Amino acid sequence: MVSKNQKKLIKSLYQKKYRKQHGLFVAEGKKVIKELLEANLRLHSLFTLNSNIFDIPETLVYNVSEEELKQISFLTTPQVALAIFYIPEYKENDNDGLVLALDDIRDPGNLGTIIRLCDWFGVKELVCSLQTVDCYNPKVIQATMGSITRVNITYKDLQQYIKTESSNSKIFGTFMDGENIFSLKLPEKGIIVMGNEANGISTAIKNLVNQKVAIPQFGQIQKTESLNVATATAIILSEFKRSSCD
Repeated sequence: MVSKNQKKLIKSLYQKKYRKQHGLFVAEGKKVIKELLEANLRLHSLFTLNSNIFDIPETLVYNVSEEELKQISFLTTPQVALAIFYIPEYKENDNDGLVLALDDIRDPGNLGTIIRLCDWFGVKELVCSLQTVDCYNPKVIQATMGSITRVNITYKDLQQYIKTESSNSKIFGTFMDGENIFSLKLPEKGIIVMGNEANGISTAIKNLVNQKVAIPQFGQIQKTESLNVATATAIILSEFKRSSCD
């Protein structure tokens, strides 16, 4: 059974201001929830069709019907369970490898995929501009498939962050007129900036970039204006990692 107050809380967590106010976020689906539990994220409550698939205290579990799950779910097709977790405190880490920086990424699906890519390629530090979509947005959480627990994500004034770090790290930016990334010897350490879906990297950040890089277009008919930012991130990270293995 889901109470009116519980429904109200869950629905409010779709909005960033209420996630921040309550210090909570929503995750859905067996796989995602189990990943978050295994990462020792603190559980607030769990609403599920089958409590036997989760090994958690009964006091935190609410058995619900399919209709009730449908009423509280953010998904078109609800997936067995919905959980509310406490947002973990950010822990500053020493990082001497690659850092990925996002300049105003707005699409939740793109951010979720990029977090998964960081996890896949072993990029532990993801720095987001203050305008980038919240990583605890339900759609982002769903797209990460649990990878959010293995990537250190922080939101900062990106211009100030890059200015501060530029004395220690080379700043790479992705541009249409950059150097062919396939022909470059890339370092193991540096900051890679990926830009907004529609506008690319902002002028303020562009002026701080040391090295412009580009993914060349091989298609015969040059009508595709650009790659999806998540797709571009996959290629860029792959090239950095491949280069470090040579």
